[in-house]
Amino acid sequence: MSRRSRAREVALQSLYQLDLAGERRPGAERLAAIHRFHRGRLKSGPLVEFADSLVAGVLEHRDALDELVESRSANWRLARMAATDRAVLRIAAFELGHTDTPPAVVADEAIELARRYGGESSPRFVAGILGRLVADARPQET
Repeated sequence: MSRRSRAREVALQSLYQLDLAGERRPGAERLAAIHRFHRGRLKSGPLVEFADSLVAGVLEHRDALDELVESRSANWRLARMAATDRAVLRIAAFELGHTDTPPAVVADEAIELARRYGGESSPRFVAGILGRLVADARPQET
């Protein structure tokens, strides 16, 4: 597992916990605890910053990310998705729209997280939605 993959995994764990706790906008104390968790799990400053940026970005843009994911998931409301799948898709949607990570890397990383943390059908489910998100993220050729 690459170092950035590990940072994505730790960010997923943080977002999963926030989601299950019902925290849409955690306070400063909770965010400091998340940062400490990242620092304890990742050690490396740049990786901690990367995990922190993923969590902060998903939380800041959560409503728009949720709309985007839900609009690309045929017959699935976000509330019906497994919490791990939601978190994976939020991270991927954030990376596609707000970072310079190549779409193929985003998709590969998200599918691997779904494989490791989701259910049996999670990788295929996440790949299907990501396929639509990646297609939307590509510049339209004329």
